[in-house]
Amino acid sequence: MSSEGTSSVSTHILDTSTGSPAGGVAVELSARGTGDHYHAIGHSETDPDGRCKDLPALPEGTTHARLTFLVEPYLARSQAAGAAFFPEVTVTFAVTPGEHYHLPLLLNPFGYSVYRGS
Repeated sequence: MSSEGTSSVSTHILDTSTGSPAGGVAVELSARGTGDHYHAIGHSETDPDGRCKDLPALPEGTTHARLTFLVEPYLARSQAAGAAFFPEVTVTFAVTPGEHYHLPLLLNPFGYSVYRGS
């Protein structure tokens, strides 16, 4: 759990078509407060284990956050299927102050799934 008032976010990506972590995927974290627009607050890239361990804490007052996964370059270099059907995946979620949010992305060339992990 994060300090009171701030929340933290982590993620990882599993390529379900290969059963392997998806390394080298750019990830952007954005946040907004009540009535505000989304603002990018951090960028990362998944490591060889498919994890982003360096995303910043969400600013106090954040009510919603968004992770954008730029999966097209990864899929282009790892799949023989041609162009990526989903060039990016955006996941938007509600935020409660002080909570930690782990959002794993299960990815394949023609679909994806996400859930709140622990």
